[in-house]
This record gives sequence, C-alpha cells and structure tokens, in this order.
Amino acid sequence: MSDEARRTRTFSWGDPRTSSNAAKETDGRQFLERVMRGEIQRAPIADLFDLAISNVGLGTVTFQMVAKEYMYNPIGSLHGGAISTLLDSVIGCAVHSSLPAGRGYTSLDLHVRFLRPITVESGLLTAVGTVISAGRKTATGQGTLHDANGKLCATATSSCLLFDVE
Repeated sequence: MSDEARRTRTFSWGDPRTSSNAAKETDGRQFLERVMRGEIQRAPIADLFDLAISNVGLGTVTFQMVAKEYMYNPIGSLHGGAISTLLDSVIGCAVHSSLPAGRGYTSLDLHVRFLRPITVESGLLTAVGTVISAGRKTATGQGTLHDANGKLCATATSSCLLFDVE
C-alpha cells in the first residue's frame, strides 16, 4: 500500500477511573446526563468511536455516531463489531439510566440483527436503547439503529448483570 493511500487516526482519552468514581456516587440517569453535558468525561470506547449521547431518560438513552472508513470491514461497509459496540453501549446505558447510585451493570449477552449495510454515505446514525425489564440481579434491554434517512439498519437485545459497585 502506498503512503498516499494510507490513512491514519489518533485519539486520546482520560483516565477511566475518574468517571467510574463519579458513577459510584450518582444515580445512572444523572450520571449519563452529566456525561452528555461534558461535565464527566465519556468512556474511552466512546472516544474511539466518537459516540455522543444525545438524549437520556429513565430507562432510555439515545446515541449518535457517524460511520467512518476506519470502522469498515474488508468489503467496504461498517464492521459488525462497530455496529455491535454501538448497540451494546446504548442498551447498557439505558440500563444504567435506571440504576440508583452505587449499582453497576455488565453485559451478559448481546443478540444483534444486521438488516442493511452501513457505509459513510449512511450519514448520522442514531441508536436508541430501552429497558424492557429490570429486576434485582438482571435487566433486559433492546436497541434500534437507524441511518440519517430513518432506515432501520440493525436491532439488538441484551441482558445485563446488575451488581453493587465497590
């Protein structure tokens, strides 16, 4: 590959312990609202994919992301891992938005359905995560991903383990 054809990307991120400490003292919805306003740094994965929270409600969160070439698979569309990362993040944050201070979550599973290819021409992607059910130990959520024209590109469901944060 010639040097002219090579593209590069660099990014930086803050110490993730800073935001995780804030998460211990704030309920999930307030925490995510503060991240959205830039008062708390976003997660390193959000910096990597340039994920932006655009809306937070109780049990629902909306992320936006622009598909970029560095996220492509070898055949010229967005890699399934990038799509899965976006949907896993938005569903996990929807679950987080319903948790009290001192409670955390981690994904137990993720089932993604890829419905259409996504490319840089797809424009601004919008993912909405919603809690379906929440108990004491687990929560289940769903996510949808639409392109800039409102076309449904992927859906997902996920279960999360809920736990006390130390």
